[in-house]
Amino acid sequence: MYERMLDKTVTPTFDEMAAYCGKQKALFIELNAWLSKKEGIVKKIVFPYGNSYGWGVAWKVKTKLICNVFAENNAFTIMMRLSDRQYQSIYPELQKYTQEYIDNRFPCGNGGWIHYRVTSVDHVEDIKKLLAIK
Repeated sequence: MYERMLDKTVTPTFDEMAAYCGKQKALFIELNAWLSKKEGIVKKIVFPYGNSYGWGVAWKVKTKLICNVFAENNAFTIMMRLSDRQYQSIYPELQKYTQEYIDNRFPCGNGGWIHYRVTSVDHVEDIKKLLAIK
């Protein structure tokens, strides 16, 4: 249902990735445009972490990864890591959908990774809140 762009031999353009997001194309563009306005942030189209992740947009400040945005069929997924303290600072302000991702994050040191599937405007607003504290 939410297949990713897995053909490693063909590097997609940003526009092709946005089009692949189908019904969520406008949200994909909106979030990436919002990220591009952050000071010192750079985007790069990448195929990271092995064959099952697919093509995505990596957002970095120097060498620090802010997030990856993976294009999916009719959706997209944000992969990001925050500290426990950062998650706790914003948790009460987030929707139940977002809280469930935080509750089930993949632990890593003092914090953890979330793989947050975006399928609505509300999801974009919550992910912006999370990215703002990164």
